[in-house]
Amino acid sequence: MSSDGPFSDTHASIPDAASLDDAAALRLLSLYTAFGADAAIADEPQDRFSESARPEGNRPGPIAPRPATMREPAPPRQAEPRVPRSIPAGTGIGRGGGESQLAQSAREAARSAADLDALRAALLAFDGLAALRQRATNLVFADGNPEARVMLVGEAPGADEDRIGKPFVGVSGQLLDRMLAAIGLDRSRFYITNTCFWRPPGNRKPTEAELVAQAPFVSRHIELINPAILVLVGASAAHTLLGTQDGITRLRGRWFDYRSDGLARAIPALPIFHPAFLLRQPAQKRETWADLLKLKARLAALAMPA
Repeated sequence: MSSDGPFSDTHASIPDAASLDDAAALRLLSLYTAFGADAAIADEPQDRFSESARPEGNRPGPIAPRPATMREPAPPRQAEPRVPRSIPAGTGIGRGGGESQLAQSAREAARSAADLDALRAALLAFDGLAALRQRATNLVFADGNPEARVMLVGEAPGADEDRIGKPFVGVSGQLLDRMLAAIGLDRSRFYITNTCFWRPPGNRKPTEAELVAQAPFVSRHIELINPAILVLVGASAAHTLLGTQDGITRLRGRWFDYRSDGLARAIPALPIFHPAFLLRQPAQKRETWADLLKLKARLAALAMPA
C-alpha cells in the first residue's frame, strides 16, 4: 500500500491529534467523518482505540450525561387578535359586532365627510393609518372625472403613484389607459381610486388590517361618487368590496352587486385582472378584452355611450 502520511494504512494506530500539524489534523478529521464519527457527544474527545487496548479493569466507565440546564417555563403566548379573512361589501368591517375600535373610528371619520375634499382631509387626519402614511410620500386619493358614471377601484399605489400623488400613472396605469381607450373611455370619462391610499413600504401588498382600516373611506368614496358602474381592478379590490376570498380568475368577467349602507341602490360591479398581472401574464389579455367588451355592452344598455 502506498504511503500517504499517517492515513496510508487504516490498520495502523491512529495518531494523537495533539501531535499533528493543522493539515494532518484535518485529514484525521476527514477520516473520522468517513468512519461515521460526524457528531461530538462529549465535552472532551475520547481515544477509544487506546481504551480498547487497556485491560478490562482499567477502562473508564461510561461518561455521565450532563445535567440539563434548568430553564424557567416560557410565558403563555398571547392570542393575537383575529383579522377577518374576508371584508364584507360596503363597509370592509364585520357587521356581526366584531368591529374593532380602529375600524369603528375609521367608519365614524369617513361618515363625517360630506364631500370629496372633506373625505381627503379625514384621511389625512386619521391617526389609525399613521404607520403607513409616514412611510409614503403622498396621499394617492383619486384621478379622473368625479362626475363620471364609471368608477374604477384598484389595489395600492406604486412608486410612480406615490411620487406623483395620482393612481395608475406608472407602467400598469398606462396599460390600463390603453385598455379602456380601446372601448372609448379615458380619464375624462371615468374616475379612479384605490382600496389603499398610501404606498405600502417596498411595494408589498396591503395587509388585511390596513385594508380594514381604509375600507370605510373607500365605501364613503363610492357613496360620494355614486357611479352607475364599478370596475374592480385586481383581487384586493374585489375581495375588499365584494367580501369574498375567491380568486380573481373565478371572479373576473362576472357581474356582482355592490351594496353599501349609504347607497339607495346596488351598483353593478365587474372585477377584472390588474394590469400589473397582465404585464406578467400577457396571455391573459384575451380574457381581459372579453371583460372590457362586457363593460362596453353594459354601458350601452344603460344608455351611457362611451
